[in-house]
Amino acid sequence: MSIQKFVISRDDAIYEAWPDLILTDGGKLICIFTECKHHGDRSLSRLMITESLDRGRTWSQKKQFSNDVPAGFYYNNARLSKLRDGSLTVVCDLVEKDEKNRATVYLWRGDAEGTKWSEPIKTPADGIVPDRLLELPTGRWLLASHFASPGTGKLTEYLWYSDNQGKTWSERITLASDPRYNLCEASILPCKNGTLVAFLRENSGLGYDGFKAISYDDGETWEGVYPLPVPGIHRPTSGHLSDGRIMITHRFLQGGKWGWGQVTQNVFATIFDEETALAKERGAQHVRIMPLDYDRSPIADLGYTGWVQFPDGEIYVANYIVDDAPKAQIRGYSFYPDDVLIQ
Repeated sequence: MSIQKFVISRDDAIYEAWPDLILTDGGKLICIFTECKHHGDRSLSRLMITESLDRGRTWSQKKQFSNDVPAGFYYNNARLSKLRDGSLTVVCDLVEKDEKNRATVYLWRGDAEGTKWSEPIKTPADGIVPDRLLELPTGRWLLASHFASPGTGKLTEYLWYSDNQGKTWSERITLASDPRYNLCEASILPCKNGTLVAFLRENSGLGYDGFKAISYDDGETWEGVYPLPVPGIHRPTSGHLSDGRIMITHRFLQGGKWGWGQVTQNVFATIFDEETALAKERGAQHVRIMPLDYDRSPIADLGYTGWVQFPDGEIYVANYIVDDAPKAQIRGYSFYPDDVLIQ
């Protein structure tokens, strides 16, 4: 196994975390992330952006992407997407500190190389940690986020769709809800025959499996939840590799007594086929889990990721991690599919 590591951004004066990554049609990598005082103190929150023209080996000086936020609010989890025409989007939740798990998700539209961006556009999504804006082959846009269900008190994943590029949106749809589980942080992936699979974090802190919900009608209704045999999965980021397999990058949280550095030391890459993605029984699924990095810090914090694959097969992952820094930094990882499984 040969994983190369690179510094995407390190600023020892501020906490840098929750990155996402996109590869433009022109071959440029763009990474967006949040900086703030600490994971547990979101003061001084703002979105930052950096670029690489050499496949993530070196990165530009970070620059501010978002406007400054009003007092009592913070930017949380930004996600990058590329639409079918090559143009880019960013979505991010703006959270009011006194409203737990409720937020307003905003959308920015950019050109194909991320040189110009619109002003933030308010969407109807009112949860936290949105998924990337997903454009289906039909042109439909999907946007998901989560908050606690008033009926069960459990975290529930919701979805909105638009058939006119965000001019109007559907009513809120329940993507995944179960009175036994805290379901959140969906990553929706189009699979064969138009089926959508949403991979989910379970947030009880007990080391449960990740879960998935399945849609056969472009996201209007959902079945599940079904187990995915990957314990402790947090903030999955899913996608297809060029060989047709599926990869998810994610934090691993084993459960146990909570505390900074106690339960968040590992970030993994998990690879499996579409049959596993669509299977509903745990015993019918097989996955291969590869460690990407380990956080040595006594105040370890890591594991929200974005990734891309280059045309020659190289995979590049962006992750945040404390490790050898006094505060969290953004780190890049390069490897090839054969580093996970020799073909």
